[in-house]
Amino acid sequence: MAKGAHGSRQAAWEFFGAELKRRRENAGLTQVELGARVFVSGGYIGQFEQAIRKPQLDVAQRIDAVLQTDGFFERLWRKLIQDQPYEEYFAHVAELERLATKICEFEPALVPGLLQTPEYARALYLASTPLAAEEYIEEQIRARMDRGLILSDITRPVYWVILHETALRVPVGDAAIMAAQLDHLTAMVRERKVLAQVLPFAAGAHPRMGKMMKLMEFEDAPPTVYTEGVHSGNLLDEPAVVKRVQDSYDLLRAVALSPEASLALIRTAAEDHRRCARST
Repeated sequence: MAKGAHGSRQAAWEFFGAELKRRRENAGLTQVELGARVFVSGGYIGQFEQAIRKPQLDVAQRIDAVLQTDGFFERLWRKLIQDQPYEEYFAHVAELERLATKICEFEPALVPGLLQTPEYARALYLASTPLAAEEYIEEQIRARMDRGLILSDITRPVYWVILHETALRVPVGDAAIMAAQLDHLTAMVRERKVLAQVLPFAAGAHPRMGKMMKLMEFEDAPPTVYTEGVHSGNLLDEPAVVKRVQDSYDLLRAVALSPEASLALIRTAAEDHRRCARST
């Protein structure tokens, strides 16, 4: 995704925020009063107005109802979401990744998107959308690589990932692609851009069987949890739910291999894929 495209979208979100502030003030409401009526905090309304955070669709719809704006904010929200390369349910998550100070992620079957190589991402997209146009595939890959740039930024978040051994062993693409992907993961660990642990097959049953999760913390907002299903996602910030997910992540840390043993297993898996590539 080009910088210019990102800049124009940011300017559009700033317009969204400016309009929200103008119409809220015209209605004689404070940020706290509007927040109470649309079931978010006044601080959230302030962050929407400053284009720091983007509201979810249901919040935009409730703002329209309270401010009697005849669907203005819903239409603008839908236009802004349609102009980006992510699925609607994931678009807000991609924005929050850029704002997070800490990200803790568990993936039961895949290398997470923030750590993927272009070749690995291509193999995933071809497997899930085998009839898609090449232009679409390339756009999706560019968007995923753009997301990963946050880990190279000087203000990058603390990033802790737990992978199930399945993600190291199941071939995505050919063996050479898998070896390169695991080499990339190894490099990211050695450069201290990510803290990685592996949940080995020998660990058996665990708290998040088959379920991915992403915990995000922020400097000036409550933590959130993202979970994903089939063409759907859930972004949750209810404190009790977030606490339960944090507890389950702590359990995963406890049963996973140490960072040192995990890195050794990642390197072993890479060598296994490399040997397979040489033999074919």
